[in-house]
Amino acid sequence: MAGRRTNLALLVLLAAAILTGALAYAIGSGWGRVAVIAHGVVGLGLLVLAPWKSAIARRGLRRRRPGSWASVALTVLAGLAVLFGILHGTGLVVDLGPVTAMQVHVGAALLSLPFAVGHVVARRVRPRRTDLSRRALLRAGAVVGGAGLAYAGVEGVVRVTGLPGSDRRFTGSYERGSGRPEEMPVTQWLNDAVPEVDAASWRLEVASGSEVVRRWSYEELAGFDDRVRATLDCTGGWYADQVWEGAWLSRLLPPTGQGRSIRVVSVTGYPRRFPIGDASRLLVATRVGGRPLDAGHGFPARVVAPGRRGFWWVKWIARVEASPVPWWLQWPFPVT
Repeated sequence: MAGRRTNLALLVLLAAAILTGALAYAIGSGWGRVAVIAHGVVGLGLLVLAPWKSAIARRGLRRRRPGSWASVALTVLAGLAVLFGILHGTGLVVDLGPVTAMQVHVGAALLSLPFAVGHVVARRVRPRRTDLSRRALLRAGAVVGGAGLAYAGVEGVVRVTGLPGSDRRFTGSYERGSGRPEEMPVTQWLNDAVPEVDAASWRLEVASGSEVVRRWSYEELAGFDDRVRATLDCTGGWYADQVWEGAWLSRLLPPTGQGRSIRVVSVTGYPRRFPIGDASRLLVATRVGGRPLDAGHGFPARVVAPGRRGFWWVKWIARVEASPVPWWLQWPFPVT
């Protein structure tokens, strides 16, 4: 099997790993379980093909082609992504000082992408009609089946031995500080930093388009007592179930007929856009577990978005806007 079919299979698996990984990273509802399982199977499929690919790699290194260092870098990064995915999934390694195994897994995968693109461009594998032959499909089925059995085997060992991975959420995240807000990790997206916000001068602007219709003070928002029990599931690999208190966003907005989406912006400039119909399910939280939010967790106010991953839970919010722009007209993941 060592040859072009191995390279083609690896190309397909790599594309599937990117797709399922993005879905697993994004989905916070029950469908996320399907994406996580598919991602695990695809990742182990790369390992199943490793012996055949290693034979191809040895031949390539003997030829000493220009740019072979990039192929080595791709191999190392892909190997790190698979390794730390397994370490996180089993719970053998979850935290690595300032970073998590999940962050290393995702970081290595993202860093491998330009090398993978370069590898495909430099060594194109052109599809042939025979790639869809019965024999080829049977071989592909054997690879997928072997990867599925490997995934089931790893999951079985994790549960039988009681490794920490047996307690992870369907998203793959581990519990951190449920019911104990002070023990929740403090994380934010990419280049955001924890700002110092003066509650006395802070105002939450509520706008319809470009027109500000009201500015809420911290004292006014803190007077609301709406509450919801919701799980904050961070893409860094942890989750916490808490009781959040504040005001339903629908209480603060102008009539919903004036927009197609709700754009929420942090004091740091971090934005997310929600469907207008979610207004009654989104909470502008000022408290968690009966206590005011601390700075790391979003003081003076943050969005609580049940069923969505952590990057939707905008912290330190400064502006809420009913917008005519559809909610889906944004990057699936924030770029900053």
